[in-house]
Amino acid sequence: MILSTNLAVFAALLSVVKSAYGVLPRGNVSEPYVNQTTCNGNTYTYQQLAGYGFIPSNARDKFGDTLGGIGSSIALDKTAWKKGKNGSYTGILWALPDRGWNTEGTLNFQNRVHKIAITLNPQPNATLSSPSGPNLQLTYLDTILFTGPDGTPTTGLDADVRGSITYPGFPKLPVAIYKGDGFGGAGPGGKRITIDSEGLVLNSDGTFWVSDEYGPYIYRFSATGLMLQAIRPPQAYIPRRNNTISFSADSPPFYNPNKTIIPADTTTGRDNNQGLEGLTISPDGKTLFALMQSALDQEGGPNNPYRLNARLLEYDISTSTPLYKKEYIVTLPLYASSKTKTKVAAQSEIHFLTPTQFLVLARDSGAGHGQSSSTSLYRHADIFDISAPATDIKSPANDAANGSIASSTGVLNPGITAALYCSFLDFNVNSELERFGVHNGGAQDQFLLNEKWESLGTVAVNPGKEDGEYFLFSLSDNDFITQDGFLEGGKFMYQDASGYNLDNQALVFQIKVPSGVTPS
Repeated sequence: MILSTNLAVFAALLSVVKSAYGVLPRGNVSEPYVNQTTCNGNTYTYQQLAGYGFIPSNARDKFGDTLGGIGSSIALDKTAWKKGKNGSYTGILWALPDRGWNTEGTLNFQNRVHKIAITLNPQPNATLSSPSGPNLQLTYLDTILFTGPDGTPTTGLDADVRGSITYPGFPKLPVAIYKGDGFGGAGPGGKRITIDSEGLVLNSDGTFWVSDEYGPYIYRFSATGLMLQAIRPPQAYIPRRNNTISFSADSPPFYNPNKTIIPADTTTGRDNNQGLEGLTISPDGKTLFALMQSALDQEGGPNNPYRLNARLLEYDISTSTPLYKKEYIVTLPLYASSKTKTKVAAQSEIHFLTPTQFLVLARDSGAGHGQSSSTSLYRHADIFDISAPATDIKSPANDAANGSIASSTGVLNPGITAALYCSFLDFNVNSELERFGVHNGGAQDQFLLNEKWESLGTVAVNPGKEDGEYFLFSLSDNDFITQDGFLEGGKFMYQDASGYNLDNQALVFQIKVPSGVTPS
């Protein structure tokens, strides 16, 4: 009876606290939230870290391949998101790996998307002194393999330095012609569309939009993985070497690591491995937005810290033929990498908030589990706003093959105003992370955050209510790093040379958005 009474009193006190503050106290502190920012009149609140979970580094999909890189992008099926009577949540998450295990060279990995069941059991009482274990369960369900328009599998192999492949109704697509099985073994060879998949949108009809780094293109796939459509960006984005289109990202195959591309860097268009990393859609499914990871080559792209001005594309997809509508500049944040150097925090994902405001995941590199440094200096979900005075830069001159909106040192041309950029949610707050047993900096253990956090997705805390309370999911890209790896239907075995096993980590943040903001 005493225990029951005390629990009732404790529950009542928690209810009072939550009513007063809008969120339960966190850790050993009493502040009502971690951080708050106002961006062009809209106030956003990072209330607390609400969850952590992972899929082991040696997990495998139904084809026998390592279940890795799943944080390159995610899409949450909002129709499947449910809150149970006990306060737990269940749902479906689609996870997009990129081009497969490639820390030692690219491979003939068939692009795919994974279906994962999620269960979140909130632990509002987790503190620094009494942390919760993982409270987000991720259960693998299924995999859809991607193919070209003719049913030929796509590949993560680096695109050929010259050449392309064509299909009726499609633009010229990046291609890889390979020998053997594309993994260094015997086989008939082949010719496949190359995709380094980085952005994912789930459509209401079950189809997918996927953005890529090689093209950089945006593809639409059927619910069974067949390529239905391809959006080619303006000429200014298309990579060129020696004034010729060249889709290679200078990423030699695993079986031919000494393959040399001359010049290694493209001279105009997207820089190597800096393509359309961010992709999002409006809630009505009519407008698609895609953001470059950093600046184009002619606008400072090859050089850090000059690659800060990333281009954002807006497409009307309300009809069968996507219409290129507008284009903006997002100036990415700088961080101090040392006492004397600054670097650009390149972006890894965007997420729709309003027709003019978006979350953007900007981060540093080379820091985290398995890296030379364990301490990340910049890993944020920030906000940018493209309303006036931000300049719509879409024009024949700016979008031409030699079009440039900034100098080679990243200085914007006169008359161009970038989107408003507002710092928001810091992943690296240890007083939050340690409530769930994970950390930034310190020991190189399995609880250290991975380097690459590359995805964002939102679902309502109270489904069916428009109260501005949301969970923000983010998964890491572990680069398929494991000592127990399998690809090619389980026939190709590998051990990453790093010696590490990196789990597929996931974080869930609780945020509050203002009235009128409806994240996609």
